[in-house]
Amino acid sequence: MLNYNIFKAVLMALALTVCAVPAKAQFAVCNQSFDVINVAIGHEVRGQIRTRGWWKIGPNQCSNAIRDALTTPRVYVFAQDVFGKELLNGSFPLCVRPNRFSEDIQTDCLVRGFLEADFLEVDTQGTERWTLFVSAQPE
Repeated sequence: MLNYNIFKAVLMALALTVCAVPAKAQFAVCNQSFDVINVAIGHEVRGQIRTRGWWKIGPNQCSNAIRDALTTPRVYVFAQDVFGKELLNGSFPLCVRPNRFSEDIQTDCLVRGFLEADFLEVDTQGTERWTLFVSAQPE
């Protein structure tokens, strides 16, 4: 009976190894600061930039903001600490909201009830997977 259970365990481990599915490509953001950060992401979807937020990422933690293969060469990222201090030196204006949001229109942010934030444009160099590390800005 013991040999049968060992055989079953080995067979299951082998099946899991053989049938393992490779990890999907993604865009991850890792927090290298000492505080929780809030992150919003922008990327092209069907010809227009879609912004989404917020991901709360703890110190020394990462979050997969885009889980699918990167199909465009640029991703836009806005990050701030819990005190509202911006952590990236972005210059690409896109729309955000204080609460969770997803928005496809990036013009007239204020008129439509959004805030305008300066996103960092990240060139992913045509790769399917990219990780951006965010750290605190020096005072």
